[in-house]
Amino acid sequence: MSDVSEQDLNHARRAIALSHSARQAGNRPFGAVLADASGQVLAEAENNQITEQDCTGHAETVLLRQMDKGLSLDTLKDCTLYASTEPCPMCSGAIFWSGVGRLIYALGSDRLYNFQGESPFQLHLSSREVLKHGKRSVEVIGPVLEDEALAAFEGFF
Repeated sequence: MSDVSEQDLNHARRAIALSHSARQAGNRPFGAVLADASGQVLAEAENNQITEQDCTGHAETVLLRQMDKGLSLDTLKDCTLYASTEPCPMCSGAIFWSGVGRLIYALGSDRLYNFQGESPFQLHLSSREVLKHGKRSVEVIGPVLEDEALAAFEGFF
């Protein structure tokens, strides 16, 4: 974790806090934060799939929809998206298309799936695998705080 600063960990912890908030609101426990190169938070969001009845209402896609549309690609390439859990293939694609240059996630999808047990709603394709196929590089770091992030799922499944 040498590429991860204390500020990165704090933003990842904020994403985890948002995952708890999502769960308290009746949604699946996922959260996301977007910060610029200086670490200033530009947007945050939580999963709203259930309350909004939107299958695309994952924290990352909600965040990307609500971020400042005036952000330039030059700015976004230096931004980091922090996710409480490794983004799914849909969200990884959205991160790629948004122009965000760095992704840090707390809980790996493999560990989440192992904790959850078998479910028809699992798509075993890592964010690294999705993003490595893009012509634009997105740095992927994670998992960074798995035990802390996994706590949001205790008793959920």
